[in-house]
Amino acid sequence: MEEFGVRNPAAGIADIGLGKAASVRYNFLEAALYEEAIRRGEAGLTADGALRALTGQHTGRSAKDKFVVRDAKTDDQIWWDNNKAMSPEHFAVLHQDMLAHAEGRDLFVQDLVGGADADNALQTRVVTEFAWHSLFIRNLLIRPEREALQGFLPKLTIIDLPSFRADPARHGCRTETVIACDLTNGIVLIGGTSYAGEMKKSVFTVLNYLLPSKGVMPMHCSANVGPDGDAAVFFGLSGTGKTTLSADPKRTLIGDDEHGWGDNGIFNFEGGCYAKTIRLSAEAEPEIFATTKRFGTVLENVILDENRVPDFNDGSLTENTRCAYPLHFIPNASETGIAPHPKTIIMLTADAFGVLPPIAKLTPEQAMYHFLSGYTAKVAGTEKGVTEPEATFSTCFGAPFMPRHPTEYGNLLRDLIARHEVDCWLVNTGWTGGAYGTGNRMPIKATRALLTAALAGELKKVEMRTDANFGFAVPVAVGGVDTKILDPRSTWADGVAYDAQAKKLVGMFIDNFAKFEAHVDGKVRDAAPGIRLAAE
Repeated sequence: MEEFGVRNPAAGIADIGLGKAASVRYNFLEAALYEEAIRRGEAGLTADGALRALTGQHTGRSAKDKFVVRDAKTDDQIWWDNNKAMSPEHFAVLHQDMLAHAEGRDLFVQDLVGGADADNALQTRVVTEFAWHSLFIRNLLIRPEREALQGFLPKLTIIDLPSFRADPARHGCRTETVIACDLTNGIVLIGGTSYAGEMKKSVFTVLNYLLPSKGVMPMHCSANVGPDGDAAVFFGLSGTGKTTLSADPKRTLIGDDEHGWGDNGIFNFEGGCYAKTIRLSAEAEPEIFATTKRFGTVLENVILDENRVPDFNDGSLTENTRCAYPLHFIPNASETGIAPHPKTIIMLTADAFGVLPPIAKLTPEQAMYHFLSGYTAKVAGTEKGVTEPEATFSTCFGAPFMPRHPTEYGNLLRDLIARHEVDCWLVNTGWTGGAYGTGNRMPIKATRALLTAALAGELKKVEMRTDANFGFAVPVAVGGVDTKILDPRSTWADGVAYDAQAKKLVGMFIDNFAKFEAHVDGKVRDAAPGIRLAAE
């Protein structure tokens, strides 16, 4: 077997059952991975020197094909209502079949780390059959110094073989695509999909399982820190502005997607960013746009014109076009991935119903309520023939990656908020003056002005009113922001129509939270919207 790159004598590829591979490229760097990806026909160059790859039929995560092994250890620790179970026996067969499938193939190995905090770092070995996958995950996770690789002992091993096809009857899965996580033994198997994000999110899933027992809160969030060490965390589902709003030239970026919060403060899980590029422009997001022109960046499912120039407005393959790049491609990114305990938490939502104010102050109990709710609203697709928005509730702002029951994460968050006296704000980047189709998108200038004021502590000094529907505190007036926009009802032409829409949204919140009521205390239950409205 021919081997290239840095060979790790302590724990070689044979030790995980892949000793019969035709060749193994250990810890190849960017240039070598470019050469291999292009030579093998996996990817091509853009006009600016980035690497562009297409993922075929899977242009996003295959959430319905993700499984967790249900064994004696995980049986009472996993939220099985949210996670599909696979038996240890089925996983063992799947594992052996994937190892057999790898025989005689060229493989790529990256030894990386999930977690910038040394006390909570997860040494991760990623085995792929695609060179571009190896570059992708090298960009996304933390890259150890070359000397450290000699003693690298992985706690998690990911084997990603897109050409493998699972057998539902034999492997206990749903289709030929499978993402199977053995949390007890630290093994993730990915087959039947070329979508690279499955690897990244598998690491996140494992950390979400391991860290709460250590008192560390795993978070699907972006984070930045000001010059005075005033760290801020931004929770939010896709499309709410998590990446955009945390990219502030006046503040240092810690990371754009996944972090932990423990005794030492907050820390990035990753060493890179996986940013959406659909309708990306140099004017709106100059720093992210600049990364797409750099050698080392991976563009995923981005359309190129005849001159190989990316067309970020073309979503013909998917709206989920992406770029993956190392964090240091962002000029003001943190070199350590570590920051102090946050002073501010921002929960982002894009309310397409036009009901929520642009910013609201949350108590710790309200913060837990909205964290468990994980609300945003998506604009309905025209292919369905409807024009009304669709509410989305993804608990903890990342339900697909949460192995444990959400109240474990919610209680951890509430305790940390109280212990460190963190200010929490709900920020609506959605619609104002009416729902989608009638109203307008919240002005980005207003959102940034309100965020700046919140992060600077200026909103502690302003007059607040209590929202009649949701019970949280809303600023009455903020310098540089149109006062009218702070009162959503006043922006609607028809106040009665606003009331009806608000009542509808309150009902959605209450219906969604019913599944959590038995798991939270009375103070959190009382933080529900509609309580104050009902009393009146």
